[in-house]
Amino acid sequence: MAHQIVIRASERNAADVKLLDIRNLTTIADFFVICTATSTVHVRALADEVLMGMKEDVNRRGRAEGAPSDGWMIVDFGDVMVHIFLEDKRSYYALEELWADAPALVHMP
Repeated sequence: MAHQIVIRASERNAADVKLLDIRNLTTIADFFVICTATSTVHVRALADEVLMGMKEDVNRRGRAEGAPSDGWMIVDFGDVMVHIFLEDKRSYYALEELWADAPALVHMP
């Protein structure tokens, strides 16, 4: 499912898409997908695409939290969490640095 999310986000022009394997580091999820959007409208479009896509592809419902105007939304599927950032918010929160011990399974610049 995480790989399908990466593909969906990339098809919707998400930038710098990363898939981190956090299974050995925490129990909050198995994988993080982290990507960058170009605008608040793009943040919402990516969240909607991931939600709709996973419902269609694997019959999984997720929950989106946050607002595009905040520059960061999370789509939570339980075992996979998708972080959609505007570039400045992604730099500020630096999740890749926080989870530096997590192997990056996919990185699509």
